Amino acid sequence: MTTEPEESDETRWIDDHAGPVVRPYAVTRGRARPVTGKFDLISLVSTTRTISTGDIGLGPEHLAIVALCRRILSVAEVAAHLDLPLGTVRVLLGDLLERRLVRVIEPRPAPVLTDDGIFEQVINGLRAL
Repeated sequence: MTTEPEESDETRWIDDHAGPVVRPYAVTRGRARPVTGKFDLISLVSTTRTISTGDIGLGPEHLAIVALCRRILSVAEVAAHLDLPLGTVRVLLGDLLERRLVRVIEPRPAPVLTDDGIFEQVINGLRAL
């Protein structure tokens, strides 16, 4: 009977290609929802100012978002660039929005068609073809 050597605590949490593994809930300190903002998938994010010495408590992911969003990116693009889950990015963006480090432009809602007359005109136009 052969026994394999046990992994040490240090090697257990390291992936050869990815480096140390940090779970998304650790990045957000266990939070699942942003403190402010909705952050649709196609919402546009841009940095409003550089990080100052007064901006304490920001993690490396926050800093990466601020650096990335010097040019306007969608929330989905930010998540893809950082290789983080969308929910995690939304929480981090909420932190940055609360500190006024980013600006978010939400997509315009689709117009609601309440007038049935428009549908009747479309049907009549199709019949005329």
